[in-house]
Amino acid sequence: MKTWLLTALCAAMPLTAAAADKPASLKVGMTTFLTGPASVFGVPAKNAAEILVETINAQGGIGGVPVEVSFIDEGAGAETLTSEYRRLAESGGADVMFAAISSGNCQTLAPLAEDLKVINFMWDCGTQKIFEEHSYKYVFRTQANATPEMLAAAIYLLKTHPDFKTIAVVNQDYAWGRDSWDIFHTALMAMKPDVKVVGEFFPKFGSPDFSTEISRLQALRPDVILSTNWGGDLDTFVQQAAQRGLMNSSTFVLPLAESSLERLGSSLPSGHIVGARGDHYFRHPERRDDDAFKDFMARYEEKTGEISVYPVFHTAQAFAALQAVYEKAIEANGGDWPDEDQVLAAMAGLEFQGLGRPVKIREDHQGIEAQLMATSVQTGDHPFATLENIMIFDGADITAPVGEVSVDWIGGLDASFLDQVNVATYAD
Repeated sequence: MKTWLLTALCAAMPLTAAAADKPASLKVGMTTFLTGPASVFGVPAKNAAEILVETINAQGGIGGVPVEVSFIDEGAGAETLTSEYRRLAESGGADVMFAAISSGNCQTLAPLAEDLKVINFMWDCGTQKIFEEHSYKYVFRTQANATPEMLAAAIYLLKTHPDFKTIAVVNQDYAWGRDSWDIFHTALMAMKPDVKVVGEFFPKFGSPDFSTEISRLQALRPDVILSTNWGGDLDTFVQQAAQRGLMNSSTFVLPLAESSLERLGSSLPSGHIVGARGDHYFRHPERRDDDAFKDFMARYEEKTGEISVYPVFHTAQAFAALQAVYEKAIEANGGDWPDEDQVLAAMAGLEFQGLGRPVKIREDHQGIEAQLMATSVQTGDHPFATLENIMIFDGADITAPVGEVSVDWIGGLDASFLDQVNVATYAD
């Protein structure tokens, strides 16, 4: 209402220099995977972005300015991605860039954004190293990093299965698979040092066959099997493990499986641990009765024929941050359209809310995001597993403090940390 009144008042006034500075549109460039195996994340994000932009513009835009979004395919390769990013930021007139899904792409594009002096929201990538190893003026993350995502999974496991004694890991053999295991393993050793790692498997990224790993795991019979695989790799691993009965003898911990629930269908049995890379779930226990939440879930499903998954939520958070920071900067500027420096200033301590709990941008530009963990259950209400025994963890409690290196900080914890974390619990 406040923005609408401001727009109406400005329209009734004579044109001034400040009013003339208001752009015809607020341009956003968004990198997302439109092709390749990661398109299972990227296409839902694009669909969500189109719905969100349509909604924002139907409500009068941001400060009376309509939003335009252009997409860059991360699946086109690093060289094309970098070239297209530079083009949109320099000659394409993008005011803000949303990049990226891939942690490797984030590590490439963050310094490029700094060189180009373009505001960049890291809207989905997980690597915790971005702000632990570098300091940026123009780069912000509107969601969590891998540390709270993995730490929430470890704590949930320890709270729900405190007596397990052995664990194995099957992760993709690249930076994400290695780094996420490093975080998770460090947390286990800190809080349950007697647990024994009986197997570490890092199959090639994109592997179509996990029979070798499954055979080894059946012989080892670990109590718990962790896999931070995602997309097609996760789907294939779970389907093959279920076919061979492995999921009947070990508890699986799958921190990225929320995005695979619908695709896996009946292949994911009840009783396994599922993460959501934030508090992202189409039946979010704190939001599912909210009219705006229900409306978006329905619109997304009508547009795509699918349920919303975590990239959809991350997209919503990025656009919520965009709207919040411009409205904050406009207010600080006395109602006039802000320049880039004023937008950057407004990012300090910015709070916004997408489809989950509110998110806050910390002083090091890291977003603090709650984390949802749960247990799979096949109820028959849907042709795929849903979630029960839900826990939502306070993001601030499980994110490494400013200036700390995640693995070092986690290594200094002990079992008492389990009782220090704020967690809300829900049956489903």
